Amino acid sequence: MEIIARYGKEDLAVLYLARMKNNYILEFVESLQPPFPREEKWVIIVSTLFGCPIRCPICDAGSNYKGIISSEELLQQVDYIIGKRFPSRKIPVPKFKIQFARMGEPAFNLNVLEILEKLPQIYDAPGLMPCISTIAPKGREQFFERLIDLKNRFYARGKFQLQFSIHSTEEGRRNFLIPAKKWSFAEIARYGECFYRPGDRKITLNFALTRGYPVDPEVISYYFNPEFFLIKITPLNPTAQVIKNELSSFFGPDDTSICPELIEQFEYRGYEVILSPGEPEENRIGSNCGQYVTSYETQKLKKGLYETEKYTI
Repeated sequence: MEIIARYGKEDLAVLYLARMKNNYILEFVESLQPPFPREEKWVIIVSTLFGCPIRCPICDAGSNYKGIISSEELLQQVDYIIGKRFPSRKIPVPKFKIQFARMGEPAFNLNVLEILEKLPQIYDAPGLMPCISTIAPKGREQFFERLIDLKNRFYARGKFQLQFSIHSTEEGRRNFLIPAKKWSFAEIARYGECFYRPGDRKITLNFALTRGYPVDPEVISYYFNPEFFLIKITPLNPTAQVIKNELSSFFGPDDTSICPELIEQFEYRGYEVILSPGEPEENRIGSNCGQYVTSYETQKLKKGLYETEKYTI
């Protein structure tokens, strides 16, 4: 792996572009979540595919899909960042998240499961909590069945976070935002109730609130038991595809006024609700959205990039 560029701020987020041995480029991120310092909470976000075959209209990763990322390449992303901060591979951070949520749908890559099994063996990290963010694509039942087993063996009692991207409760609008064959709400609900065990973290239903794409708490409460599921509300990130498709967010880091009524409706139905508006600086860095690989390959990304070093494990 060769790190060809980096961009960001050490006290918030740093995005890395890496050229792999097949000459494909991927990206990964290390970030903090203010006001927590790195010593308390630290996040690594890795790519699982070279691009993505789904081509969601809110995400830039679908412009040039080139296949899955190998187990070695998955681990290299994690190990590069850990090696910079904790070369002993002992990580004394009480909340240490590794999110498989950058480029690509993780359920399309069985190597993700192999890495989940290896992480506790490679790193001394009592605070380790992996996170899978997925659209729940159809045909990947083997991935999700094995995920339950791995979670129960290695990450039980609150050490794993599972998130389903929902975005809209209106079927046609959801299909537009996520143009792939995917589980129905009933199928996600059934799986979630099999996945959850007492002491686990509740399963997240994520909504990137988009104007014209309704979110109805009554629909969610019909399918999803608040004993097993919680709600996360995020803005629509300002990706190139969002701009191209003329989509707009209901709210952003500087304006959350649209959310209290929706939050109240969810809480009335018994849900825990997380409002995550993000940081304006993260949008400028691109650590919480977009994919810089496309910009890099088309020579659009120039300012703020620095050549760095080759790295192997």
